[in-house]
Amino acid sequence: MTRIRPPSKHLKLKVAITVAILAGASLRADTDVQAAQADMTVPTAQQSTPLALSTQDKRADEIRGTLNLGSHMTERGDYEGAEIAYRQVLYAHDAAPAAIKVALLGLAHMHRKKGELTKAVAIYEKYLKDYPGDDMAPDALLELGRSLREMGAYTTAIARFYSVINSTLKLPAGGFTHYQQLAKTAQFEIAETHFQAGEYAEAGKFFSRLRLLDLAPTDRAHAHFMAAYSLYLQKNMDETVNMLHSFLDQWPDDDNVPEARYMLATSLRALKRPQEAFAATLALLQTEKSRVLANPKRWSYWQRRTGNQLANDFFEDGDIMNAEAIYAGLAAISDDPAWQLPVTYQLALCDERLGNTEKARMSYQKVVDSVKADSQTSFLELKRLAAWRLGELDWREGISQKVSDLMDTQTGHLVAQAPKKAPAPVQ
Repeated sequence: MTRIRPPSKHLKLKVAITVAILAGASLRADTDVQAAQADMTVPTAQQSTPLALSTQDKRADEIRGTLNLGSHMTERGDYEGAEIAYRQVLYAHDAAPAAIKVALLGLAHMHRKKGELTKAVAIYEKYLKDYPGDDMAPDALLELGRSLREMGAYTTAIARFYSVINSTLKLPAGGFTHYQQLAKTAQFEIAETHFQAGEYAEAGKFFSRLRLLDLAPTDRAHAHFMAAYSLYLQKNMDETVNMLHSFLDQWPDDDNVPEARYMLATSLRALKRPQEAFAATLALLQTEKSRVLANPKRWSYWQRRTGNQLANDFFEDGDIMNAEAIYAGLAAISDDPAWQLPVTYQLALCDERLGNTEKARMSYQKVVDSVKADSQTSFLELKRLAAWRLGELDWREGISQKVSDLMDTQTGHLVAQAPKKAPAPVQ
């Protein structure tokens, strides 16, 4: 268990000064923190006089300000300052129980965001031990489960997510909407944890169930995609193709569509359905610009990855026509020379294989002329390969010309040439 130490005097002073500067500014923490702070009360025993009431109100405001300060420092990445603020509240003799709870959860969140997962887990566990039936226990269990999953403790994490669902059934009906959302989130986290643990069959079952719940469209689309992804990683390609077709039909504008099209193309390729794989690849490369512009980096990544992989596969299998069509689609993605030069070289290889010698020669020459002497090593190597291919084309054309010269233009047969007369002997 992590021992929560009180802050030193100079650290207390630092926070006190910061709080004083921020006094009067209406800083706001996250909604969960606000809800807990709203319950903070001043002990009635000290409310006998207006002066005492004023003093206590002032002190309560200071504590609220310190908690707000800790929250904002955490979000800004000032973890040292946030820790100082939360510890000052934890060791304040006059802090209300609600403030202590907020400080504990805030400190745990800070450690989790900082990446100190062991400390975060210890504090969440302490909170749940000290306040087992608290209204914010389901929130703490959810964050505890996420922290454990990040540590690789998948089984324990799943148990905590199930505890979230069970705990929401026992809480008052006043926060029904919030607890209902927590229960749904916990189910997502269970599915995600199985997925991260490599238990794809179990993850697929959970994601498929989530598709049937009354969720926001974005969440339903995500569950649909992850169900397909789970099938893909199980190498169940037939079911993957069916699920992906369903996903693409139902959610054509979802952020995961580019990756879904990649999985569809590679799954069809694995099923030995090359023409369907080719069509799926072209559909990805020729996606309307309006959709690509919505998330250009994501679309570009999956277009390039899919096109390269499928074009290379077709080329290696001798399906040069389909390979060339995909490379041509890749060429239209970007005008960046760093992208254009490799694609141009691949197109030249395709034209050479197809017997389009002059077209291939032009593409090789374009690569050679475009790469400067001070270019990076990979481009210089590409230039060397293109120059070598040009030499090969010249050599082959030379051989063809020599053979042609030896052919009888009428019969098409080799013409036997008379041996050269031996030179006259030297007298």
